[in-house]
Amino acid sequence: MSVMSGREAARQARHTRIRKRVKGLPERPRLSLFRSHKNLYAQIIDDRAGKTLIGCSTKDERLKLASGATVAAAEALGKFIASEATGKGIKKVVFDRGGYAYHGRIKMFADAVRSGGLEV
Repeated sequence: MSVMSGREAARQARHTRIRKRVKGLPERPRLSLFRSHKNLYAQIIDDRAGKTLIGCSTKDERLKLASGATVAAAEALGKFIASEATGKGIKKVVFDRGGYAYHGRIKMFADAVRSGGLEV
């Protein structure tokens, strides 16, 4: 069992507050993003059915990244998940940034998703 730092506990509390308002529906699923120190993990989730429709991370071999902790990796992941979503007929999503500040890798990911054709 690991002990959360104060910063991680605060982010977890923010995420819990956000999740009370952000819901993924079949017509507009939730695009959830988790950021670790080394990688980014993205999922498109239908909360009503309780199913993950699409999931990928910067560790995915299809992206062929040298490092997963960069802004360039976030952009590549955003474009990849947007192409996967449009391939499955998903056009609109609700963005759940997971309590992270909207800058750096998170902002680049969101911008790449938008440029990839998804309405966020």
